[in-house]
Amino acid sequence: MVYRNLVRLGLLGVGSGVVTYNFEELETAGIGAVRFGRAAVTVTKIVADYKRTLYSGKITPDSEEYSIAKSQTHLRAAQKLLDLCCVNGGAFVKVGQHLGSLEYLLPQEYVNTMKVLHSKAPESPLEDIKQVLEEELKCKPEDLFVEFEPMPLGAASLAQVHRARLKDGREMAVKVQHPLVKAHSKVDMKGMELLVQAVTMVFPEFDFTWLVEEMKKNLPAELNFSTEANNAERVAAQFSHLPWLKIPKVEWPLTTERVLTMEFCEGGQVNDRSYMLAHGINTHDVSEKIGHLYSEMIFVNGYVHCDPHPGNVLVQAGNGKGAQIVLLDHGLYTNLTNDFRLTYSKLWLSILDADLEAIQRHGNQLGVGELYGLFACMVTGRSWDSISKGIDKKARTSEEQDEIKADAAKYLPEISAVLSRVPRQMLLIFKTNDLLRGIEFSLDTHKSMRSFITMSRCCIHSLFAHRRSLCDGSSLCRAKVSLSEAWAQLRVSLYALYLYLLQSGPVRHFLQGSGQGITQT
Repeated sequence: MVYRNLVRLGLLGVGSGVVTYNFEELETAGIGAVRFGRAAVTVTKIVADYKRTLYSGKITPDSEEYSIAKSQTHLRAAQKLLDLCCVNGGAFVKVGQHLGSLEYLLPQEYVNTMKVLHSKAPESPLEDIKQVLEEELKCKPEDLFVEFEPMPLGAASLAQVHRARLKDGREMAVKVQHPLVKAHSKVDMKGMELLVQAVTMVFPEFDFTWLVEEMKKNLPAELNFSTEANNAERVAAQFSHLPWLKIPKVEWPLTTERVLTMEFCEGGQVNDRSYMLAHGINTHDVSEKIGHLYSEMIFVNGYVHCDPHPGNVLVQAGNGKGAQIVLLDHGLYTNLTNDFRLTYSKLWLSILDADLEAIQRHGNQLGVGELYGLFACMVTGRSWDSISKGIDKKARTSEEQDEIKADAAKYLPEISAVLSRVPRQMLLIFKTNDLLRGIEFSLDTHKSMRSFITMSRCCIHSLFAHRRSLCDGSSLCRAKVSLSEAWAQLRVSLYALYLYLLQSGPVRHFLQGSGQGITQT
């Protein structure tokens, strides 16, 4: 019965999609109906598989047989979704990439399957790319570029990037939107919305409305490359004080809504540890700088680059000045409200202090209610046992990582509830946190505690800056707040010194020789 109802709903969705767009763009709607029909069939098959395998009552939910069957069903469903994303392209690939980045929030069968979309998104033929360039720049590409490499440097869900050389000799990275992605986006999003509603009707415990809402909000901005160019210039201005950060410059005369031209930057991907070792780049320096950059974005500026997957962050040797970080793809940013930013800063400080009452209080302020413990685990990527003891006391181990990933499958309904309750700003922060943790593991720097030092400093700066803003011009008030901040920062500095001494050879040798255990940092 459920299967038949879902099929009916899918057919109804196809019809409503055609009716909705028939009067606006008949041709686009027709193509959209085909794309949505393809998606409806895929989702129907996935739902039927779950119902048949896991909800038939033939297998006891707490048995090993059920666990194996669930993993196999997840894998089959993920492969069907991947095939759908590759065939439909555009917004479907974008959704798949988002799912592939939620490593600590979704079952690993989905994450590992969808991850390939970060590096293997479908490409558009060169002739189609040249046509977009000519339409947007009102000029043939050969009249603008003396060289234009036919093979793209990379293809993403919405666009692909080609290396080119201007007549004045400057090398450029030219990002060109896939020809039909904008035309299909409206119909695709409407279709996804209907399908998510259908899945929620069949499985009420799984609410993925948040995913569609985020896509509907973010996709129009991501499809406007002029917005991306403005984002790049804004973040370059905000972080002009960081000499090791490089934001490629925009070539405005060759930039439109569908074409973005920026200076070309060399470098290895931020997760390429072999590249760094071959070029004498310190992986801990890279990890610390990435942590510094994103801590300042989240806790201080409230303006966050939300797509730090490895292809969007490059690393260069810094000519004796440490690693240079190159930040690419500025299409997706989130603006954090002051209230959210301050509450999130307080949450992190309470987590770092292992203050469980404060974690519950700030979790409630962010809307998660009784699921505050799970929420803290999702934010940190750590187990509740580690959080309650203090995540700065013990490094994350591979065993703990495996435990968390297994729990993502076990507590999927509860995780879904958290994602539907939190402020929408939090959703992209989750994605960003997971991508950054993935970088740490790739570089084998996750055992270092130095990232907590930077995060603590940024949280303290954010909270005390807010307190100073409430002083109403009182010099005495501002002095007291500044003194309190200095004391808090001094405590962080003393802890940093403590960590440094633990890591130094003589002290480590002394402690080991005296039989005292030390936490690996």
